[in-house]
Amino acid sequence: MQHLDLQVIDQALQWVADEHEVWFCTVLSTYGSAPRAPGALLVARADGAHVGSLSGGCVEEEFLASLAQGELQAPAQIVRYGETDDDRRRLRLPCGGILQVLVEHHRPTPTWHSHLLKLQATLQGQQRLLRRVDLTSGAADLQPDHGGEQTCLKGEQVDIRIGPALRLLLAGVSPVAQACASFARALGCEVIACDPREEMQGTLIEGIEVQPVLPSVFIASGACHEATAVVALTHDPRIDDLALMEAVRTPAFYIGAMGSRQTSAKRAERLQRVGGLDKKQIERIHMPIGLDLGSKTPAEIALSVMADVLRVYRGKTREAL
Repeated sequence: MQHLDLQVIDQALQWVADEHEVWFCTVLSTYGSAPRAPGALLVARADGAHVGSLSGGCVEEEFLASLAQGELQAPAQIVRYGETDDDRRRLRLPCGGILQVLVEHHRPTPTWHSHLLKLQATLQGQQRLLRRVDLTSGAADLQPDHGGEQTCLKGEQVDIRIGPALRLLLAGVSPVAQACASFARALGCEVIACDPREEMQGTLIEGIEVQPVLPSVFIASGACHEATAVVALTHDPRIDDLALMEAVRTPAFYIGAMGSRQTSAKRAERLQRVGGLDKKQIERIHMPIGLDLGSKTPAEIALSVMADVLRVYRGKTREAL
């Protein structure tokens, strides 16, 4: 299935090619409970045709009603939904949720078409970029991404991190890996599993095929981009160690291995002695993996792993939790 954000970009390109003006919307922030995370996209035409989602239904209706009334004509503006008691009753946002949405109004110009093509290439590519929008003029450009929050408002400027969908690469199959796969799928991640052992084929959740190769071989083939998390969860150094040795040579944003502190210390020494990894490379590896939640069962460990992956992906320090 195509990533929803990519569907939004594809539809926007088609409408621009057909000479339609469009409204391009990005969720900037959510307060309280909200169905869609910062960065979520929607594109719409003046006649109400739209692709994407901001909230799961209620906010979309309010937004499209504003379009029908001829509102939202500024090149770029920020609209807040759910701030008042009346808003919350009318929009049915859960738990007092508030959404802040960037709404851009674009006519079918060559500049806008070129920008959409660059967005499309970024979502399909291997690298995250920063999309910067000027709220006064509506001008938008793409710059190198140096990490941080998904979206950031600075005066009359909005920064939005964009890139390929979050990918979880499971280096080996285990009960913890199976639980991680389930959590990752629920979070909307692309999940890839690699394990050469014949007995591990077909053991993950439905819809995820286990690649019958060593994870290290798969990683070395170029499988990791900047939105990839590599997790080694087998306790088998023949699988885990080799995967880690390759992963630290990629732009993967998260690399982790399961094990106690004692096991992790022994692994670090082994990776340095046998694998030739330097201190900086070893420091990239989260050992022990995951947040310290006191986890015991495979599902609890998987929860701690995916929580830590998401923490790093969103640019949060442990101290900020």
